[in-house]
Amino acid sequence: MPDASPAVTPRPDAPAPRLDALRAAVGRVIHGKDAVIEQLLVAVVAGGHVLIEDVPGVGKTTLAQALAQALGCSFRRVQFTSDLLPSDILGVTVFDRNAAEFRFKEGPIFANLVLADEINRTTPKTQSALLEAMNTGRVHIDGQRHELPQPFHVLATQNPMEHHGTYPLPESQMDRFLIRVSMGYPDAEAERRVMHQTDGELDQVEAVLDAEGLRALQAQALEVSVDPAIEDYVLALVAATRESRSLTLGVSPRGTQALVRAARAAAAVAGRDYVVPDDVKRLAVPVLAHRVLAAGGAGALGGAATTATVLADLVETVPPPA
Repeated sequence: MPDASPAVTPRPDAPAPRLDALRAAVGRVIHGKDAVIEQLLVAVVAGGHVLIEDVPGVGKTTLAQALAQALGCSFRRVQFTSDLLPSDILGVTVFDRNAAEFRFKEGPIFANLVLADEINRTTPKTQSALLEAMNTGRVHIDGQRHELPQPFHVLATQNPMEHHGTYPLPESQMDRFLIRVSMGYPDAEAERRVMHQTDGELDQVEAVLDAEGLRALQAQALEVSVDPAIEDYVLALVAATRESRSLTLGVSPRGTQALVRAARAAAAVAGRDYVVPDDVKRLAVPVLAHRVLAAGGAGALGGAATTATVLADLVETVPPPA
C-alpha cells in the first residue's frame, strides 16, 4: 500500500488549484468553517447529495448558496412548506394552445444544484418525490421520463431541534444523502467577521468552475485506487456498527459504498490518486452517523448527537491498517 506520509507529491493533473479557489470563494462568506466547506467539496466531487443540519441562523442556506455560486453551475432554491406539492418541484405537463399539444414545464429540480431549504417542513409525499429523483437522476411525469441535468446535487437543510409542523425524514430517505454536516456556532473571531458582513457579499462570490469542470473532477475521483487493506478497514468499521450494543441499526451496504466513494473524493481533493486510512477515518462520522439508529429508540434525526458520538467511539476502537 502507498505510504500514508503527509509528504505527498500531487499528480500532474491534481485538482488542487481549482479546489483551493473553491475553498477561498466559499470562505469569503462562511467564516471559520473550513472543515465543513471541505466536507461539502468532498460530497460534490463524490457526486453525492448533502444534508446540512443545524439550528437556525448559523449559515446553512448561505453555505449552500455560496457553494453553488462558486461551482458556477445552474442553481435553484426551493423553500419547503407544508403545502408544497410534488409537481411544484418536479414540473407539470400543460396544454399549449398555440401548438395544440401538451408540453412539459420543468420544475426547479432541473438544475445542477438544488437547495431544498427546510426539507423536513414538507409532507412525506413531496419529500419522496424529491428523494426518488435524487436516487435515479430522472423524473417521470405522465408516463414520460425526463433526465435531470448532470451533474445533479441536492443540498438540503433542516433544523433538528424544532419538531412542530415538521415531517422528519425516515431512515431509508436519510440514507440517500452521502454526507450530513453540521455547521455549529462560530468562534469569537469568526463571529466578529460575521457581525461586519453585509448581504451583498454573497453576490460577490465568483464562479471558479462550471458543470464541465465539476464532471471532470468527479471522473478523476473515480480513478482513485483503494488498497485491499483500506477495504478491510472500511468493512471492519461497518461490521462494528452492526455489532455495537449502542446501535439498533447498523450501516447498510449502501453506506459501505458511500464511505468508499467519499474517501476516494477526499483523496482526489487532496491531490492523491490513492486512499489513505485517514481519509476513511475523517469521513466515517459525516458519512455514516445518519444511517444508523441509536439504542433506546433515538432516530437518526432525533438522536443525531448520540449516533455521531457512537460512531466516533467506534472509529477509535477499530485499528486502521499499518
